[in-house]
Amino acid sequence: MSSLRPVRGTAEEILGLLREWDAADDAVPLVIATSGSTGTPKRVVLSRDAMRASALATHERLGGPGQWVLSLPPTFVAGVQVLYRSVVAGTEPVVTTDVVGARGRLRGRSYLSLVPTQLIRHLRDLHDASAEEIEAIAEFDAVLVGGGPLNPVVRSEAERQGIRVVQTYGMSETCGGCVYDGRPLDGLEVSLDGNGEVLLGGPMLFDGYEGEPDRTAAALCEGWFHTNDLGRLKPDGSLQVLGRVDDVIISGGVKVPASAVAAMISAAEDALGVEVLGTPDHEWGERVVAVVATDNVISLAHVRSLVEPREWAPRQLVVVDQIPLLANGKPDRVALRRMVLDA
Repeated sequence: MSSLRPVRGTAEEILGLLREWDAADDAVPLVIATSGSTGTPKRVVLSRDAMRASALATHERLGGPGQWVLSLPPTFVAGVQVLYRSVVAGTEPVVTTDVVGARGRLRGRSYLSLVPTQLIRHLRDLHDASAEEIEAIAEFDAVLVGGGPLNPVVRSEAERQGIRVVQTYGMSETCGGCVYDGRPLDGLEVSLDGNGEVLLGGPMLFDGYEGEPDRTAAALCEGWFHTNDLGRLKPDGSLQVLGRVDDVIISGGVKVPASAVAAMISAAEDALGVEVLGTPDHEWGERVVAVVATDNVISLAHVRSLVEPREWAPRQLVVVDQIPLLANGKPDRVALRRMVLDA
């Protein structure tokens, strides 16, 4: 048996692999590729102990094992975990993009995992749906939404429809979602360093990056995983993720948190998506650019009026039909930057 086991194939093939892997006496670590949303994908090494700790903690937090619907790509960590949670629970996952139609194939507790764009599209579909179709999604015991920021307006609309949303935070290096609605899963430790970077520790952590000892050493230091995400701990102890460390744009000497600006625009606009990034500018050093996917007519002046403090306001607006996405549903940052430069 090889020292590592790459995850690839169809959902059915990966499910079979995971069943065999979970039952093996000598289960070698899995290798799961990241999405490469900001460049070259990494190959993350995950042990069975870490994957099992994540699956068990997830079921404990959600109220017990159940049947999962897989509507995500099966080779990325979110999809792999849906399949592995099913293996641990001893249930049969339903693999389909027809989430409403899947309800008739589920028995007992049931769970669904989505990225924010999928939730937005489901909500738009539900506006024209029958009451039975709305109830079908609302019948899930939990709808996990992760892989990126969730617009509070979108969450409120989903909950108004009776959908039980759980906002998750995590990554391949933590075997998927490890913080649910700001609260770490049992066994996970959360801390912040002096710069506000989120540090994670506990049994869900990865073993390293395949073939990259230097990158592994930089990411895993003294038992803590350095996430490259900025965050803050609220007075009640819950974690609020503010965005990527490298998402801070230095424009005219002002530090502009791109994720916070995108959240302000998203909260006021009926948009399929909002992304904010910095591009080189001879005057400002970096120019703050908002990319907005919307069916509405929208102006730069209007977008700027939504942002406080005004020093953070975008200086360029790019309107698109939809935000370019990777296979796992995350924004394609490389394609976004290309679109901005072309504009």
